[in-house]
Amino acid sequence: MLGVMDLSESVVNRYDTLPSSEMLNKPVMRLKDFNDAIVEIAENSNPSVVTITTERTREVRVMDPFSMFFGNPNSRESTREYVQRGLGSGVVVSDDGYILTNNHVIENTDQIMVRLYDGQELEATLIGTDPMTDIAVLQIKEGAAPALPLGNSDKAKVGSFVLAIGSPLSEDLAHTVSFGIVSARGRSLNLTVYGDYIQTDAAINPGNSGGALVDLNGTLVGINSAIASRSGGNDGIGFAIPVKLAKRIMDDLIEDGSVSRGYLGMYTAGELDPTMADALDLEVSKGVIVGRVEIKGPAEKGGLIEEDIIVGLNGEAVQSWDSFRTDIASLKPGEKIYVQVIRDGKPVELTITIGKRPGEQALASNSATTKDMVEDLGFSVRILTETLRSELRLSDEVEGVLVQGLKESSDAYQRGLRNGDVISAVKRKTIDNIEAFYEAVNHSLEAGDKAILLTVERDNIKQFIAFRM
Repeated sequence: MLGVMDLSESVVNRYDTLPSSEMLNKPVMRLKDFNDAIVEIAENSNPSVVTITTERTREVRVMDPFSMFFGNPNSRESTREYVQRGLGSGVVVSDDGYILTNNHVIENTDQIMVRLYDGQELEATLIGTDPMTDIAVLQIKEGAAPALPLGNSDKAKVGSFVLAIGSPLSEDLAHTVSFGIVSARGRSLNLTVYGDYIQTDAAINPGNSGGALVDLNGTLVGINSAIASRSGGNDGIGFAIPVKLAKRIMDDLIEDGSVSRGYLGMYTAGELDPTMADALDLEVSKGVIVGRVEIKGPAEKGGLIEEDIIVGLNGEAVQSWDSFRTDIASLKPGEKIYVQVIRDGKPVELTITIGKRPGEQALASNSATTKDMVEDLGFSVRILTETLRSELRLSDEVEGVLVQGLKESSDAYQRGLRNGDVISAVKRKTIDNIEAFYEAVNHSLEAGDKAILLTVERDNIKQFIAFRM
């Protein structure tokens, strides 16, 4: 009979002779085997992760406080240029040099540089972005860096080990690797319109955005995107965009230059929870209660009606409204889905053909016109979602886009516009999506208007705001 020491030596002799490349395919007989596997994953993944630096040149108005006493009082203001720099991470995901990162890493920048693992610096081409999911796609020269294999984010279960790789805080800390687990799935954040985030306790800090979340197969399962923190640093709560969603967006941007989203044409009347299930005498305790169904929309055509309770999508249980609508948005128009509902206490299965979401194609993010317009306006806008509508307590009749990122130095702010306002019309022309808003502003500028008139909804009260660009 082997003693403890004999057994330990037997295991050591058995595995110390194995090449490191074979370690992942061998059973873990001791802690060192597990450690070696983690080391190998980090070594194989790191060359595919890049550091992204951005530059943005801005002109700011500078007032000379002495000019009113000395010199011409009519020339008290001048402009001065300064360069704003940013830092983030990205992941090479194809042999063609395509890079996945976050939209907020490269948004409204003039130059995007990529630093590889070997220190080489390359200028990146912006292929496109999708602000609604915070995904951006860049490209560098073919073969400059190895591609990280794409994994199956659906298999990243709670408790699974993961590695987060990126460039936290500064370029000097590039290719930092942290280790943790998947803490939760299906998290929803107010940072994006669509999201079904993976939560992890692997250390993520500012600068990690756009970096890789890697599983123990050495494959990419998420794009690190955000943290929840009271201190501004790592508090053990990080979030990553599932690679399944990121790849869907990337493919659209590469192939079409824009993102087409699946669309049902229905609104929720709430989510099913245990209390609601008891009240309705149902055995299931999770699902989505159907509210208003749009006339002649895909949902109505497929037979969905108000007060149906959606409990399954293609045989998978529906956990929440946010996860359900994200799953629908990630589908291609024309795809057929099978929706399991409870109607009057009885199970019903519906076949619905996904439609195309009207007016919500992402603008070509490399459009110089749009970037310049955002800069001149002093704010950007986002789509008005049902979640935002509920948070702002807006009536169902209110349509428009939500103001965000408003600069206090802008004329729009000085004239009364505020973050969270809903712009429902430009020059009294109704708008209900991002593209329509920018088109209306552009038409106003091309017409030579001296000021832009907005119709704004705030606290369900309509008001008009006019400002100069």
